[in-house]
Amino acid sequence: MSAAATPATTKRARRVPAMPHLSGNANKLLAAVVILFAILLPLFYDPLSGFIDATTTALAYVVMALGLNIVVGFAGLLDLGYVAFFAIGAYTMGWLGSGFYAQVNHGKGVHVAVSTFAQNLPGIHINFLLVLIAAMIIAAALGVLIGTPTLRLRGDYIAIVTLAFGEIIGRVAVNGDSVKIGGYALTAGRQGITPVDPIKLPGLAPFSNAINLRPWYWVALGLVLIVLVVNIRLRDSRLGRAWIALREDEVAAVSMGIPAVKTKLLAYATGAAFGGLSGAFLGSYLNTVNADQFEFSFSIFVLAMVILGGLGSIWGVVVGALLLSYINRYLIPNVLSGPDGIPRKLGLNFDFTELSFGIFGFLLVIMMILRPAGLIPERRRRLELTGEAGEGDTELVSVRA
Repeated sequence: MSAAATPATTKRARRVPAMPHLSGNANKLLAAVVILFAILLPLFYDPLSGFIDATTTALAYVVMALGLNIVVGFAGLLDLGYVAFFAIGAYTMGWLGSGFYAQVNHGKGVHVAVSTFAQNLPGIHINFLLVLIAAMIIAAALGVLIGTPTLRLRGDYIAIVTLAFGEIIGRVAVNGDSVKIGGYALTAGRQGITPVDPIKLPGLAPFSNAINLRPWYWVALGLVLIVLVVNIRLRDSRLGRAWIALREDEVAAVSMGIPAVKTKLLAYATGAAFGGLSGAFLGSYLNTVNADQFEFSFSIFVLAMVILGGLGSIWGVVVGALLLSYINRYLIPNVLSGPDGIPRKLGLNFDFTELSFGIFGFLLVIMMILRPAGLIPERRRRLELTGEAGEGDTELVSVRA
């Protein structure tokens, strides 16, 4: 039997080319070079460069995409309402870092670890780092709330429920100015909460968008690096393996002792926390929290980043998020639109900004044809789509027989 197993195994090994990979030290060196390049990148551009602005926003979107990848890519739970966590994070920044509640404490305001200037302003003004923590906690709680009704659902039904929650949050954001809690409005509706406090870190002056965008870029990059480390550690942990097991076969995973309810809720909570983290940063960076930011199309936009990069692939999601963000924030408005855009030079009288989601849809269709597993696919998903995993299982069974 062992003699029969050897040729089959050897034949299989010759038929499937080995995936190229770097050694551990080479991976660390490459990561260090990429991080160093990312840190130095703003120094090659003007402090108010449009490219740095687009890159800062793109990095915030990377954090969101990595959070959604935990829910969709790791745990296999389709979420079409991810914009809800962006909204709750941004509103947390608006509630705890602006003059929106100007009458609180008899008009004197509440101030915690903020600059001297902010201490004299009405409203609630709490240190940016504390607001980030609060945004993650509130978003995680909302993630558990959204995830609870989906515990007995699968596939398209999960998508419908999460879509409904996303739309509910969007409607609350628009009409929240008429919802009073303790005499205070929940949101400012379409008028928006503005201005929002800039970032204030220990030992540094508060950031200002009007002077220099580089500090905002570095903070966004720091958030991406932290979330990347957490994602990698989670993927390789017992919890990460439980998520993947539920994604592959929920019945088999439960029969092996994996608690499905707890595991799914942890996926929703973790992904939501990253969405809240990014939302709080964007609320401060954009200097406003407006209900028009939280449309259903944004959930599809972030989901497209995950699909484009590769479901379950951490590095693929980073690349997909950066690519779609640059297309949306830089390529379409600066290259394909306006009086100097390529269509106008060719004599075409239309604006590509009106076709942005059509462009994204076209890119996804092309990806589904050319690289259905994504730009940088997860190894397991690549094997499934190419049929190699199934063939390997068949040969193993025949050998054992």
